[in-house]
Amino acid sequence: MPRPAPPDLEILATLAAIDSMQGTLALARALVEAGRRVELAGLEQEAERLCAAIACLPEGAGARLRAPLHGLTQEIDRLSATLRAA
Repeated sequence: MPRPAPPDLEILATLAAIDSMQGTLALARALVEAGRRVELAGLEQEAERLCAAIACLPEGAGARLRAPLHGLTQEIDRLSATLRAA
């Protein structure tokens, strides 16, 4: 039976997922700014998986995620504003 991943590895994996999603959003924003159409259908599922991963983290992990999650919400806001302006 495999052993559970140590908490630091879980946190690092979650941070990587946050960074990946932020990159996806930034790319989508750049494409919209360039006049291209983008398909955002998969982002909801990705966000759901990210939320589920965060919910499973050990207590106290939130402090390490606060700044990256804030950056992610800022990128969501920038993409939303870009879509409204397009």
